[in-house]
Amino acid sequence: MTKRSNNIHTVRSGNGWVNKPEGGQALGTVHRTQQRAVEVGQQEARSRGGEHMTHGVNGQIRARNSYGKDPFPPKG
Repeated sequence: MTKRSNNIHTVRSGNGWVNKPEGGQALGTVHRTQQRAVEVGQQEARSRGGEHMTHGVNGQIRARNSYGKDPFPPKG
């Protein structure tokens, strides 16, 4: 049995943007704009207590937000 990842990636798909969990199929619908897909992806990451990564058109991660327990919290 594989462990379900809590991390969500917003990636380009055809003419739109989709949200995909790590190692899985796209969640829900294709969004016309990256901004809308990011909003939905962040909500999903919050509900899972995971991390949300936004990929640019070239596929590289350009933004990353964590919504779960931080294993390395800031000191001070």
